[in-house]
Amino acid sequence: MRTRMPSPPPSSSRTARRCRAVLGAGASLLCCGLLLGGPAVTGAVAAPARTGHEEGARGELVSAEKLYTLASAQAVAAELGRAGFDGAVARHGVAGYRLVYWTVDPHGRPTLASGLLVLPLDGERRLRTVSFAHGTGVHRNDSPSMSGPGTFLSAPVVAHAAAGAATVAPDYLGMGTGPGPHPWMDVPSETTASLDLLRAARAFVPRTGHALERTVQVTGFSQGASAALGLGRALQAGEDHWFRLGALAPVSGAYDFGGTELPALLAGRLDPKSGVVYAAYTLVAFNRLQPVYDRPGEVFRAPYDQSVEALFDGAHTGEQLMRGTPDTLGELLTAHGRELLAHPAGPLAAALRATDAVCRDWAPHAPTRLYMATGDEQAVTDNTAGCRKALRASGVDVPVVDLGPVDHHGSRHLGSNVAATTRIVRWFAGLRER
Repeated sequence: MRTRMPSPPPSSSRTARRCRAVLGAGASLLCCGLLLGGPAVTGAVAAPARTGHEEGARGELVSAEKLYTLASAQAVAAELGRAGFDGAVARHGVAGYRLVYWTVDPHGRPTLASGLLVLPLDGERRLRTVSFAHGTGVHRNDSPSMSGPGTFLSAPVVAHAAAGAATVAPDYLGMGTGPGPHPWMDVPSETTASLDLLRAARAFVPRTGHALERTVQVTGFSQGASAALGLGRALQAGEDHWFRLGALAPVSGAYDFGGTELPALLAGRLDPKSGVVYAAYTLVAFNRLQPVYDRPGEVFRAPYDQSVEALFDGAHTGEQLMRGTPDTLGELLTAHGRELLAHPAGPLAAALRATDAVCRDWAPHAPTRLYMATGDEQAVTDNTAGCRKALRASGVDVPVVDLGPVDHHGSRHLGSNVAATTRIVRWFAGLRER
């Protein structure tokens, strides 16, 4: 299970220079909503549960690999600070593991996936259980189990564990060590990958002398905010016989992706480069699951029709994606491509309806808060307002926590993850918020 991915190549573009300026050695960073992957984290195989390649049941543990140990709360605080997060939440040292497990792909076929599990070193025997779903990435390394503890991707997971919780974070399908392309914004497969990681963690944790509580506190950022709502809904519906929903705290999600986020993108309300990347990712990713277009040239202008699909193959870095895409939607999209995003029809419309259903027709019974940042340049805040309205229509009035104009390396979107993590860790742990 030792997988090494290429480090991002140098770039002369202004966007890439801005992103590189805040990268630490071996770090990853969300920039324009996409991660610039660093080197993979590897360790010794700790507990293989199955040999060979026969298919296993959903959630069956295949292997567990110890990635790192931070022996004290002080060591954890230093790593969190390195990633720009508040180290004051740390109460324990932690150990991180990569779990590989069986799950299902978007068509219900068995497949493998990986994810991160971080445990407090000196916590109680029975541990609180937290699930964190990460934001958008394009390279396989842009996932929690492939990132060190002092990175933007893994810091929320480490923070929750250092506060005393067994914390899992799915890499998602096609990310980490999992096969195939990543089905971006496919909430059903994000949900199954998240639920099955919890099952794999429950099988592994007793080997460390711990056990998991039944209730799961669920959170996630950006793309992961929708994934968190999908998991919360599945837990409440009893899709697992053991785990139950304990709390729900999504952060800065594009919950109404087709009805709110895409119109904002086309209207120029997002960061321009983010809008280009999200438009391309939407068409490419959804076309892999549904017949959105027959040829790239139908939706992408030359020369990008020859290269854009390959940029989302899991082997290209965020920097390569930034360099390989234009700066404006007009340079990227044909008239037909823009029309598809403006007025989705057919299979694309059907897929977006499933993605956009995360807040509709259900009411969380567990304590729930929606977190957002004023002036978010990537996930427009109308998404959060719409989610609250939909949940209210189902009978629950969920509070919205406005974090204000928070900033992380020039991005309020990224800043919301940093600021919300501290608040959510304390809320989940029952500590008083600042």
